[in-house]
Amino acid sequence: MGSLPGTDIREAVRVVLGELPDLPHLPELPGRGPGADLIGRTAGLLIELPVELYAGRWRVAAHPGRDLLRTHDLRERDLDALMELADGYTGVVKVQAAGPWTLAASVELPIGGRVLRDHGAARDVCESLAEGLAVHVAEVSRRLPGASVLLQLDEPSLPAVLAGTVPTESGWQTLRAVPEAVVRDSVRSLVDAVGVPVVVHSCAPDVPVRLLREAGVTGVGLDVSLLTDLDPLGEALDAGLGLFAGAAPTVLPAGRRAPTSAQVADKVRDLWHKLGFPAARLPAQVVVTPACGLAGATAAYARDVLRACRDAGRRLAEV
Repeated sequence: MGSLPGTDIREAVRVVLGELPDLPHLPELPGRGPGADLIGRTAGLLIELPVELYAGRWRVAAHPGRDLLRTHDLRERDLDALMELADGYTGVVKVQAAGPWTLAASVELPIGGRVLRDHGAARDVCESLAEGLAVHVAEVSRRLPGASVLLQLDEPSLPAVLAGTVPTESGWQTLRAVPEAVVRDSVRSLVDAVGVPVVVHSCAPDVPVRLLREAGVTGVGLDVSLLTDLDPLGEALDAGLGLFAGAAPTVLPAGRRAPTSAQVADKVRDLWHKLGFPAARLPAQVVVTPACGLAGATAAYARDVLRACRDAGRRLAEV
């Protein structure tokens, strides 16, 4: 889904291009430290909202500093590696960033407390991120002029934001819920700003599929093992929404082997059958993925899982 283990970006890009030639992505390597993590990496894209590290957390800063410079430097190295190793690529390339509401639930205000507690500040983050992602997408397009960019927004906190269950710093209380209409409008504005197809991924339960479809996203990515109510997903798929089906575990369970492509394909096929759609429609609407990022996996397991997902997709395309 984006993140991989290790600290060598050139090797990570080689792995992605080798194992996922039909839909490569710009890898995230959080093992490199602050600025390479999902939140720091994305906060570094904000326009006119500098950030810094304070007590191990990212917060809005008064002015740009060395922490922000580090995030920019890491991103430049990543783009350089992608441009060099994917030179001449003409397919779809995916880039990832934290979604606006996960960012608002993670970054702190200068006075303390999450940005999410101040709905005006949260709105500013949403608008700034939309502008910053538009610049980032344009930069990727400039470096890979023959490719088409697909943007993935990682929103693990979105269900909690909507439910009002994001904890305060003390842990004794929760932040008030954000209305669905506010979330829907912010995502729609971001989709309009970036000008490329957007997929929203969340490996949390209760992904708001209907809301995201109404916001204009191209697809949703979720952990299929967490699905309990299939109706919202079925309605969205029936309306043409794409599905990034997280069907392979992100870490190897003790005493177990990596899943085979047949096992992963069966998991996706079973879900499709439960949804009641014809098998012939599956290959045009589904991408097979790990359930979430692979940063916590071993390098060998990450390769095995990427290969299993790729080959599972090919199995399903043969239907």
